[in-house]
Order: sequence, then C-alpha cells, then structure tokens
Amino acid sequence: MNQRILIVEDEPGLLLTLTDRLTAEGYRIETADNGPDGFKQASERSYDLIILDVMLPGKSGFDVCRDLRSAGFYQPVLMLTAKGEVTDKVVGLKLGADDYLTKPFEMIELLARIEALFRRSHPQSMVKEVDVYHFGDIQINFPCAEVFSNGTPLDLSAQEFRLLQYFVRHRGVTLSRQRLLDEVWGYESMPSTRTVDVHVAWLRQKIETNPRHPQYIITVHKLGYKFMD
Repeated sequence: MNQRILIVEDEPGLLLTLTDRLTAEGYRIETADNGPDGFKQASERSYDLIILDVMLPGKSGFDVCRDLRSAGFYQPVLMLTAKGEVTDKVVGLKLGADDYLTKPFEMIELLARIEALFRRSHPQSMVKEVDVYHFGDIQINFPCAEVFSNGTPLDLSAQEFRLLQYFVRHRGVTLSRQRLLDEVWGYESMPSTRTVDVHVAWLRQKIETNPRHPQYIITVHKLGYKFMD
C-alpha cells in the first residue's frame, strides 16, 4: 500500500486514534494539529491524501483546502467536521474537497471512504507519460534520457535531466523546493533547499531562450516552481 496520508486535526485523542489505526492499515501517516502547519506541510511535501478537519486553530480547514487548490495541489481531500449542516458540506465541496465525513464516525466508514477516494482518484498532478515530449524548440526523449534544442543535443547532467523530467510530468503544478528534494533527489531533508535553486538556474540556462525571464520554469513567489508550456 504505502500511500502517504497527512492528517490535520487538533483533537489529540482523535489524532492519535487515526494515526494508530491508519498506520496499522499500512498507510504512512504524517500529522499537523493546526491550519497553518497543515497548509505548510501539504504544500511542501508529497501526499496521496489529506484528511482535514474543518475547525482548526489559526486557519480553518475550508481555508486550507481553498488555498491548496489555488496553489495547484490536487491530491484528494477528505474533510472532517463536528457539524452536520448541509451548508458546511456544500462549502467544503465547492472549495475543492473530494469527500466529507461528519463526527462522530465509525472507523470502518472512514476506511471505506479512504479506499473509495484512492480507487476513483487519478493523479491530476501527474500528466500521462509519453516517450517523447516537445515544448518550444526543446524535444525530450525520456527512454533515451536525451534532450535536444532545434535538433542539437543538450548536455544535461543526470540530475538536471531528472529535474526536467519531474517538471514535465507535473506540468502546471506548483512544486515546492522540499517536494522536489523529496521526489527528485530522493531524500527528505537537507541543510538548505538552495540545491534546488542552483539546479533550476542551470536548467534554465540550457532550455530557456532568456534565462533571466523564463518562459517554461516559472518561479512561484514563496511557494516554489511551476513548469508551463
């Protein structure tokens, strides 16, 4: 299984119960107990599902969900609330939530909702893979790990190629520096995320017509980078 789930919940007892049970079910669990931390973790790391309480300190679950969708994060969101009003459910779904569960709930129902979300969700943040991809004057041959500009081979390092590949596979999605470190470099933390900035700068020098005013690898202020074509 090994799907990674972020639980954002401020009730310690429920947070512990959910963590223990979902871990026992084979999920990898990370947690936050307030809205700002939940948003920060969700926007900096890669998750397959977010379980998000509506009533949170610092930033409501509604606001967290809205801001994540606005920033281009499309992993499934399951919202939890102690309220049963239909209006709350409608608000949550309109803001981009995928499902809604009212407290108190049975654990078996939560597990069923999670399984259903995984079954029906498709990775919107992952574009269908192709062997050859074109943008502007650039052509990428993924199986051969080759990149050409107007038919001329570009000399990319292995890490630059992996970074470009990840950008293309997730085009249109805002990617945080921490997420890029997790997914491209293959480890979860470094003393500094400056490594990402340096490799992005090198990559821009090779694929952008004007690296000072990039057309493809766009800086998203305070969030990270986004590949656009």
